[in-house]
Amino acid sequence: MASVVGTFTLDPRAQAAAKRRRRSEGATGWAFVSPSVLLILGLSVVPVLWSLLLSFQVNDLVSPSEWVGLANYRALMQDPAFGSAVQHTAIYAALYVPLSVVGGLAIAVALDRKIRLIGLYRTLVFVPFVVSAAAQGVLFSFVLDPEFGVANSLLHKVGLPAQGFFSNPDQALYLLVAISLWSGTGFCVIVYLAGLQGVSADLVEAARIDGAGRFGILRHVVVPTLTPVTVFLLLFQTINALQVFDLVFVTTKGGPLGSTTVIVYFIWEKAFKTFTAGYSAAAAYALAVALLVIGIGLQISRRRAAR
Repeated sequence: MASVVGTFTLDPRAQAAAKRRRRSEGATGWAFVSPSVLLILGLSVVPVLWSLLLSFQVNDLVSPSEWVGLANYRALMQDPAFGSAVQHTAIYAALYVPLSVVGGLAIAVALDRKIRLIGLYRTLVFVPFVVSAAAQGVLFSFVLDPEFGVANSLLHKVGLPAQGFFSNPDQALYLLVAISLWSGTGFCVIVYLAGLQGVSADLVEAARIDGAGRFGILRHVVVPTLTPVTVFLLLFQTINALQVFDLVFVTTKGGPLGSTTVIVYFIWEKAFKTFTAGYSAAAAYALAVALLVIGIGLQISRRRAAR
């Protein structure tokens, strides 16, 4: 090494060796991550771009496609079946999201204490969440079967008339909401329980000294502290609600009389039943834009609330 005005410079051969070493380390790193990169490109990026192009075409996945521009999107706006699917999805989300979040907060507050068997109670609340939607659908299809189900048998024993349940257009969608609440509220409970650990004990004690009761502490201390958690849950549950499919597919298949046809089931039906893949892709991107707008809106609300 040679000294130049009080500094040290590397020998050119040492610099070249360092560059080769860095290139070798970079190549090794890319060798490790390349399988994951290829999977992401092959299973996420490429299908997203391909479906975007597909939404501007008439394509039945067999015949040569034809470019139609925005015709699929214009047809969506005039399709009463798509309008009904949007309406059913909106009703489902409007019931499921607030009820699951509010119910999750209420149960979390009730379980945020040191009592006997509290771990068991928390586990029982969370267990339905880990049951797959397909398994839930199969289970409740048996329980709510109009002819042989346990539910109508119990109603008969207490002197109440039998119900159509999933075969009744006026009941089917609301039953799907109830089943989703049974399984999805547990996730909100666990997240809120984690958030409650971050509520300042000093703030709670100060509010109690000022004369605030349990409801006052909940309203003025706990709920404001949990605002970021609430925004996250609203976004997460909204995305789940707008993408509901498995439960519908297993229980009602969009019926009866189309009363439970939601957006994702509509997309699946157009793609794999009527083989209008371009039209289905346009509906999928309409849903994606709606999710993006909702996500941005909730983020803006969260930032305003944090100020």
